[in-house]
Amino acid sequence: MYQSKALLYSAVLVLCLFWSSLHVGAQNGITNPAEVTALRAIKGSLIDPNKNLSNWNRGDPCTANWTGVICSNSSLDDGYLHVEELQLLNMNLSGTLSPELGRLSYMIILDFMWNALTGSIPKEIGNITSLKLLLLNGNQLTGSLPEELGYLPNLDRIQIDQNKISGPIPKSFANLNKTKHFHMNNNSISGQIPPELSRLPSLVHFLLDNNNLSGYLPPGFSELPNLLILQVDNNHFDGTTIPETYGNMSKLLKLSLRNCGLQGPIPNLSRIPKLGYLDLRSNQLNGTIPTDKLSDEIKTIDLSNNQLTGSIPSSFSQLPQLQKLASLVMLLESPKVLYTNYDANIMSVANNSLNGSVSSDIWTDRTLNSTESLKLELQNNRLTSIVGSTNIPPNVTVWLLGNPVCDNDNSSVVQFCGPENEDGNDGMTSTNTTVSCDVASCPWPYEYSKTSIVNCFCAIPLIVEYRLKSPGFSDFVPFRTDFEKYLSSGLDLYQYQLEVVSFEWEKGPRLWMSLKLFPVYVENSTHTFNNSEVRRITNMFTGWNIPDSELYGPYELLKFTLLGPYANVFISTSNKSGVSKGTLIGAIVGGIAAATILSAVVSLLILRIRTKRSRDAALKRRRMSKASLKIDGVKDFSYGEMALATNNFDISAQVGQGGYGKVYKGTLAAGTIVAIKRAQEGSLQGEKEFLTEIELLSRLHHRNLVSLIGFCDEEGEQMLVYEFMPNGTLRDNLSAAKSKEPMSFALRVRIALGSAKGILYLHTEANPPIFHRDIKASNILLDSKFTAKVADFGLSRLAPVPEMEGNVPAHVSTVVKGTPGYLDPEYFLTHKLTDKSDVYSLGVVFLELLTGMQPITHGKNLVREVNTAFHSGTIFSVVDGRMGSYPSDCVEKFLTLALKCCEDDTDSRPSMAEVVRQLENIWLMMPESDTKTTEPLFTPKAGKEVTPPSSSSEIKNPFLSLDVSGSNLDSGVIPTIVPR
Repeated sequence: MYQSKALLYSAVLVLCLFWSSLHVGAQNGITNPAEVTALRAIKGSLIDPNKNLSNWNRGDPCTANWTGVICSNSSLDDGYLHVEELQLLNMNLSGTLSPELGRLSYMIILDFMWNALTGSIPKEIGNITSLKLLLLNGNQLTGSLPEELGYLPNLDRIQIDQNKISGPIPKSFANLNKTKHFHMNNNSISGQIPPELSRLPSLVHFLLDNNNLSGYLPPGFSELPNLLILQVDNNHFDGTTIPETYGNMSKLLKLSLRNCGLQGPIPNLSRIPKLGYLDLRSNQLNGTIPTDKLSDEIKTIDLSNNQLTGSIPSSFSQLPQLQKLASLVMLLESPKVLYTNYDANIMSVANNSLNGSVSSDIWTDRTLNSTESLKLELQNNRLTSIVGSTNIPPNVTVWLLGNPVCDNDNSSVVQFCGPENEDGNDGMTSTNTTVSCDVASCPWPYEYSKTSIVNCFCAIPLIVEYRLKSPGFSDFVPFRTDFEKYLSSGLDLYQYQLEVVSFEWEKGPRLWMSLKLFPVYVENSTHTFNNSEVRRITNMFTGWNIPDSELYGPYELLKFTLLGPYANVFISTSNKSGVSKGTLIGAIVGGIAAATILSAVVSLLILRIRTKRSRDAALKRRRMSKASLKIDGVKDFSYGEMALATNNFDISAQVGQGGYGKVYKGTLAAGTIVAIKRAQEGSLQGEKEFLTEIELLSRLHHRNLVSLIGFCDEEGEQMLVYEFMPNGTLRDNLSAAKSKEPMSFALRVRIALGSAKGILYLHTEANPPIFHRDIKASNILLDSKFTAKVADFGLSRLAPVPEMEGNVPAHVSTVVKGTPGYLDPEYFLTHKLTDKSDVYSLGVVFLELLTGMQPITHGKNLVREVNTAFHSGTIFSVVDGRMGSYPSDCVEKFLTLALKCCEDDTDSRPSMAEVVRQLENIWLMMPESDTKTTEPLFTPKAGKEVTPPSSSSEIKNPFLSLDVSGSNLDSGVIPTIVPR
């Protein structure tokens, strides 16, 4: 009763305050109350260990200068201040993005770059129709891109790169008519690039490299009127070609399509007038290199690691700005293994066949100044001679080691035939050493300005970490001075005020820089920027107001460091509003503030009472659950032990991530290397699944099941500690993008058999038996010897137990859980889980092993696709070509077994024991040369005698089967071989 009265009082008081604040706000310009509520909700969803947002609890957001909040009056002239920018760059924030962001309906810039945010992008951001800059890059965001983002009519830039976003690009993005910059690289975005994006009129930069895109490259991209950069490296457009229409891209400056699985010829790109950077390496392109002369603007050509034939076109000697003709590799025979070290900006390629001669015109028909260089990397091919002069300019480097030309006794070519030397840093890294000054003479935070017109004067700089995301060159040194002119001009500074302290090439390739900006030298001044200049320069970076450059491409601000007096500059001011802080404070009367506080206190007390009751009940349940987990052989670790094992969960220790959270590689105090699965708040793995996995794994012991070492259940954390599996998941090993080398057919059969044996143990040997319910390639782990081990028992269910009459039900009735593509259709329709449900899922895994494909790709179902190929007699067209040679009869039997496991009708599927038996048969049919390099499938235990076959012919006899009836398949005893 008391609580009800208190709530009523609070409601009445809040209503009065609303009308009062509305009246005062209309006359005195305080922040819109709805936006204040939204900001508080946003802060509530964030974790702020450095307390950067500590002032978000004090005063009015716009008038009290809340950190990162920038406001102004709205064009509606409703009297309120509205949040226009949320600038929270690099503040070590974690937590999630609140849906309440959608209530900041006047926002123009949303900037959460370079934090550690998790969770998904709220679809409510699509409600902010005024939004121009959506900057979320450099976090750990997951989930898919909301369709709603495609309806932001004023969006200029979307940056979500360097997250863990998955799923397809929404077709609604074709509505973003004002968007110039699509920066979505370094995620897990999948599916087809929507052809509808070809109608975007403003698109300038399209960066989607390092994702899981597939399908084809939209030919219509040639019609994009303003496209300058198309960068989609490291995706999976397997078997498709580069559209011929791409030669019509009239404004294109950079085309980067490396390692995309592309085939076919290189289109004629000579009609692109300003093309400066062409990277098509690591595909399966074939045919000859087009002989038409490329643009005079070209600086880098990389066609290495393809299947091109012919010789180097003579037109390459007519390219005046060519910096680097990188490893033109022509595969005349079968593709070989290629090793690349791009970190050093040098391509090292071995065992290929570039034929013909090298024309010296490539290096003699050009003039290089002291800062320019040309690198020709042609080693380990079949080049027979150099035509023309062998005298090369000082700034040209040619590598020909491993070609026949170096086998000749010709002293003139010796200079080209040594190993690739370490000639400095190849423009990869550098520091500025323009002037040497006595650093100790400047008191902190003053520093010497090394580039000033006055040598060694002390000033306080602004320190900026900055990165070029897609530069149009591969060597920065020749462009360094020009870059300083460009950036200082863009910032409206003198060139001497900018110092490029250091730079370094990173993977991408991207160019990281450390910059210092110094104030102008004025005699007898403090040599510091004033507050308004600090704000102006900062806003130039954070508002992307520096003009774009064709050569330097898009940039990103990584960090802005404010030293000394600059630390007190409130960049997030409301000076746009034209309302003085004093006036606003005077207008907000003390009575309203007091009433607001009183209302908040009453509501908070009620909320705390309810929260405490809920927390106490949950804590009691957790204590009861944890008390039941005192299990022999399974250690209860403390949070401190887990933090110590993973270097406080450092990102370098992270080895995987799923819907439940992250997986870390850790080292326990005893030196044992383990895998630690740490559930994140709100993850798919709830309390029930956590306890289920501990309870089940603690009593399951089999060489093909992952072993549980311990768990941690304290400080709001849920962690499971497993044996470490150094070769990762089966899914990763089947992925062309992630696997180090393809797996042979014999190894795939051994993995299939190990997985089946582990599941057979669950079905028949565990007590009571268990249905796994989530068998998939990512839940099959591989140890150092590629032994398969089934993992992740969070969704597992105990098999039916006998009823009163002694009958055993054939199924468990339960809600449907599992992974799309692996789900038993009958279980999905009837909710009846059986052992044959696991058989179906494992059958899908077998199809993955045979094809390398995923269960669902571009809306196509793997089971259906393979069935179609099987019945049309084209089954070998879907077999994974990466596994090399294989016995066709064994592949057919394996495929037949896989499809039998995937029958829609439950009764038509084999039992797991039958699956194991047939896999053993396939193994025995395989040639000895295929199986001898793999680990033995069985090791007889001491005291068990194995009778060998009577003749060697029986060893390879395909008409043998294994009798596993009554056998313990984990006993190590070879089953009896009987005639079939």
